[in-house]
Amino acid sequence: MTLDSDAASDIADSPPSRRRIQTTSLAQEAYEVLQRMIVRGELAPGERIAEPALCEQLGISRTPLREALRMLASDGLIATRRNRNAVVTLIDPRELEHLFEVEAGIESLAVSLAAQRMTNTELKQLETLQERLEKLHAKGDRDGYFALNQRIHALLVAGAKNPVLEETHRRLLGRLERARYLALDRIGRWQESTDEHRAILEALKARDGERARRLLIDHVQHTGESITQINRD
Repeated sequence: MTLDSDAASDIADSPPSRRRIQTTSLAQEAYEVLQRMIVRGELAPGERIAEPALCEQLGISRTPLREALRMLASDGLIATRRNRNAVVTLIDPRELEHLFEVEAGIESLAVSLAAQRMTNTELKQLETLQERLEKLHAKGDRDGYFALNQRIHALLVAGAKNPVLEETHRRLLGRLERARYLALDRIGRWQESTDEHRAILEALKARDGERARRLLIDHVQHTGESITQINRD
């Protein structure tokens, strides 16, 4: 049993103090809510995970919560400690450098293949999403922009029509989500990122895989550089 789309939307839109899991004892839903809270800084790096308070806040028992925490630990978002509260992990600059290198490799390969394999219908869908992304940027809707940006990156990889590549990317994206959200804090990165997405789309529409590959590498590198600058500041 899973949440329907309306229930999931209600959770996403509720303030942190009022979020409650709408079904009984489901670790996946708890995982998704907690992941969102960590990515958006509602559970800050270094913060202890107070299990009783979270059980009360989400309306669940400790069993699904602890399963959710195990999932978060596998994503590198929390660290579990014997006989002590888990904590939200700090952002490790060196690890992020390695992760962004891998992301650049995966996504650049994906778009070089997608330039030849995406259908015209898929390209039109991507263009529609790009237009929505630009509108969200203009409105200053950071959360909406971020969610759509994640979806666009997933669609770019899906366009390669390679299930192994897609699954590898899906696992990686979860580990990078917090850093990607943080990158939007850097002044000018929103506009820069939006323009880079537009350029990648135009390369795909032209079926120019090599240009799309180079643009995607630059895009990922710029995001990584934004994180590095934020950490320095």
